[in-house]
Amino acid sequence: MSKINPTIFKAYDIRGLYPSEVNEEAFRKIGQAFVSLLQAKRIAVGQDMRLSSPSLASAFVEGARSQGADVVDYGLIGTDMLYYVTVKDQHDGGAEITASHNPQAYNGVKLVAKNAVPLSGDSGISDIRDMISERLDSPSYKSKSSYSKANRFNEYVNHVLSFIDISSIKPFHLVLDAGSGIGGLVAPLLFDRLPCQTTRLCFEVDGTFPNHEANPLIKQNRQDLVSAVISSGADAGIAWDGDADRCFFVDGTGEFISGDFVTALLAEAFLLKHPRSKIIYDVRASHAVKDLVTRHNGSALMNRVGHAFFKKRMREEDAVFGGEVTGHYYFRDNFYADNGFIPALLILELMSKKHQTLRELLTPLREQYFISGEINSTVNSMSEIPQILERLKTHYADGTIDCMDGVSIEYDTWHCNVRPSNTEPLIRLNLEGNTPSIMATRRDEIIALIRSEDG
Repeated sequence: MSKINPTIFKAYDIRGLYPSEVNEEAFRKIGQAFVSLLQAKRIAVGQDMRLSSPSLASAFVEGARSQGADVVDYGLIGTDMLYYVTVKDQHDGGAEITASHNPQAYNGVKLVAKNAVPLSGDSGISDIRDMISERLDSPSYKSKSSYSKANRFNEYVNHVLSFIDISSIKPFHLVLDAGSGIGGLVAPLLFDRLPCQTTRLCFEVDGTFPNHEANPLIKQNRQDLVSAVISSGADAGIAWDGDADRCFFVDGTGEFISGDFVTALLAEAFLLKHPRSKIIYDVRASHAVKDLVTRHNGSALMNRVGHAFFKKRMREEDAVFGGEVTGHYYFRDNFYADNGFIPALLILELMSKKHQTLRELLTPLREQYFISGEINSTVNSMSEIPQILERLKTHYADGTIDCMDGVSIEYDTWHCNVRPSNTEPLIRLNLEGNTPSIMATRRDEIIALIRSEDG
């Protein structure tokens, strides 16, 4: 019996290279431990389009059933749909076999408890890791359990569409890129219900990713989308990652829109519908978010990075919406979970109601807020990070310092956040200045401090 690589147990999911790190043996044990941890009687299982997903899903189901849990298999679905069926069909937990935006060689699983409450490294995933390391015996079959299949696409699409007034949507021309992922199954069902003209790229579900990887955050993966938007004169472009729980936007000129600005626009959309509501944003975000929320008489609440922390805070505050700069957007009326299609619909509705193009909606933000984007610096060891953060706190001691997540530094004309990656030996910088020159100067200054070896 081979030992399972402990590095596959990440901060937000379980993930690694197939088959050297994640494989059928590991997933059989993960399914077993998952059911044992939750004392689950009935669970939902879904999978993405990766070539290894069917066999990994089968192994996970076998492990889950060995502990006596009934399993409902929803087949090819996105992670956001897994959240939906877990809640709506009243499961004790749910598992989506996916490596999200990672390259073809990877696979993994995202896990939730009842009501789609996520398991994370701090709560749940580390427990599963420990249970497996302590019990390497083969699964023991406790009782008979049932296995069935279900399809909830139509119900899911109706749920997502309930977030907008369909009759308000104008006949935009859109370019949609599903990246050969699960978005190619869901997007047609949604957009066929809207009056929009759509150009559809990479809608055929294919785990070999024949056109480009399903990670729109990487510029080269957006090139087909950008080219199609420009050549067709489309109003906007929308792309999804592999498991379709995140969407990304380009405007009518093909310019990519940062997650900060999307969060700001979505906050506005919600505050127009739900005045004086609470909006959660992350420590890395542009001041555009809190400024816009304040202008619309909402309450802007800063939070540490990570879906488990966001969902917990949103429940505590009864926040209507939360957004992270990496493209995760959370909705109170979607079980506090993230979703890759609701943001697209809300942006189209906002464009329709304000009679503005996406670029016009963004112009005031782009003229006032100048962001660096995320800049990563490699460290030799995670043990170096506390020293780097202390160096920054000392250097900028006359500024406002916050340590909610990493180190956030604020002055009148600029602010930044520096935090370690949860998954890699990297330290991440996000910075914003009141002018392009202030942004560039402070960005370069802090990068030099981070990478200094004589600290």
